[in-house]
Amino acid sequence: MNKTNNTSLDTTVTEFILLGLSHPPNLKILLFLVFFIIYILTQLGNLLILLTVWADPKLHARPMYILLGVLSFLDMSFSSVIVPRIILNFTPASKAIPFGGCVAQLYFSHFLGSTQCFLYTVMAYDRYLAICQPLRYPVLMNGRLCIVLVAGAWVTGSIHGSIQATLTFRLPYCGPNQVDHFYCDIPAVLRLACADTTVNELVTFVDIGVVAASCFMLILLSYANIVHAILKIRMADGRRRAFSTCGSHLTVVTIYYVPCIFIYLRADSKSPFDGAVAVFYTVVTPLLNPLIYTLRNQDMKSALKRIATSRGATDKNK
Repeated sequence: MNKTNNTSLDTTVTEFILLGLSHPPNLKILLFLVFFIIYILTQLGNLLILLTVWADPKLHARPMYILLGVLSFLDMSFSSVIVPRIILNFTPASKAIPFGGCVAQLYFSHFLGSTQCFLYTVMAYDRYLAICQPLRYPVLMNGRLCIVLVAGAWVTGSIHGSIQATLTFRLPYCGPNQVDHFYCDIPAVLRLACADTTVNELVTFVDIGVVAASCFMLILLSYANIVHAILKIRMADGRRRAFSTCGSHLTVVTIYYVPCIFIYLRADSKSPFDGAVAVFYTVVTPLLNPLIYTLRNQDMKSALKRIATSRGATDKNK
């Protein structure tokens, strides 16, 4: 184990070894290809949404699509912090990550992850106003308020990431240095600390578990009101489309929040399923968002057709 004194962070460990996902050796190539394809599709799908919202004036003037563009940027960033490391673990390359790299990965994963957590709540509130308060929606959710809410999510997420990274790495780490996870996350790193972690576990429980659970409950409450409003729609086709949209949105939100709550409300205990559960909100959710919010969204599909038609007409004129 490579060790040296690091008085600024009160630790002797200079690197960590990420053990990665448990898997049969004969599936290494298959898993490498699966996660590599997922990463590429995640980046391309979210980039398509981002560029479509930016290029279409009808979309980037509406709060819902401003939020969707921000979500796509978050998905691309969050996926880039986590997935390349998973892919690397299926190659012969070294599984070591420098101490500073581990600090950065933990900070950015929690910064971006918590920002996404708050953004989902804002998006649910936006849908609640649009469906339950349609006449007042332009006043209640205007562009300025949307930007303020998004900025608030980013700032709060940054504060959250800073608190968690500071509390985690203020502890001494004197060995062992093998992180039983596929990225530097709080519960896995804290198990290696050479000091009492009770305060850290309490802060993790409150700052992540309880906050995530509270956001999830607010989202469920918003959608409960939305469902109540949908039931008042007299046209069966309108009800069906509204339920389909809400159902798909809730599916993505559930896949994101439930694993988070499962892991961080029991940060002091370890389960053999932790790695598999974490894959859902770190890998699967960023992949699903473009599918759910694009393929099932008529405005996005119409915008894509307009952009494609405009591009085709431009090419013909040349």
